[in-house]
Amino acid sequence: MTTQQLHQQILQKKSFLCVGLDPDLNKIPQHLLETEDPVFEFNKAIIDATHDLTVGYKPNTAFFEAYGIKGWISLQKTINYINEKFPEIFTIADAKRGDIGNTSSMYAKAFFEDLNFDSVTVAPYMGKDSVEPFLAFENKHTIMLALTSNEGAFDFQTLETNGKELYKQVLETSKAWKNSHNLMYVVGATKAEYFTEIRKIVPDSFLLVPGIGAQGGSLSEVCKYGMNDKIGLLVNSARAIIYASNGTDFAEKAREEALKVQQEMEEILSLKFKV
Repeated sequence: MTTQQLHQQILQKKSFLCVGLDPDLNKIPQHLLETEDPVFEFNKAIIDATHDLTVGYKPNTAFFEAYGIKGWISLQKTINYINEKFPEIFTIADAKRGDIGNTSSMYAKAFFEDLNFDSVTVAPYMGKDSVEPFLAFENKHTIMLALTSNEGAFDFQTLETNGKELYKQVLETSKAWKNSHNLMYVVGATKAEYFTEIRKIVPDSFLLVPGIGAQGGSLSEVCKYGMNDKIGLLVNSARAIIYASNGTDFAEKAREEALKVQQEMEEILSLKFKV
């Protein structure tokens, strides 16, 4: 999927919502535990209930890896279901990979070729040769951690070296990497005050923004400082949507929560872009 196609989906659906798929057997409705593949059945129900309100799904691979080979099978079934039934949906493997070049090449093949995700999240700590193997895939996107929403983000990401915060150096350096046009960046919603500075460095890139909902980030603040003239945002919500209920009505309640976010997004788009 190209960024132009993603932008068109946003305009058509009046939404830049991405739903995080973080299936936890301790949290999903009890009646699903009686099925052959509870994780997939949970994901499928969420997808069926929300696909018209969202432009992206972001399975967090940790929530699948935790269940061993069964979890990987559930992940493959989930991505296959999205790709076959809703091919217009942008898919993100939230794997946060990043290693020496030949290892990163194998990670990239796993997520882009075998599983056929549109994008994957990566950590940039090991530098250019750990990220460029992901960038080599045409019409695939590498979503690099820039400024995250967790408490420990301040341990390193905002430290100054030579008078400049580390996250800014990461952003600036990444722009010089081969095929950097395939880069997107993770910026946490709880860091809304930083978006203005980030947009000075990467004005045209898509930003994946986790942290609204359960983590307390403000959608209006994110849009005020982070939205560009092509919208340029994918705002993720997971727990607040997928765990809105743990009863048999879980999918219906998930849709209700997703609709609330989509309607707020539609209002923002109508004011800013007359969509």
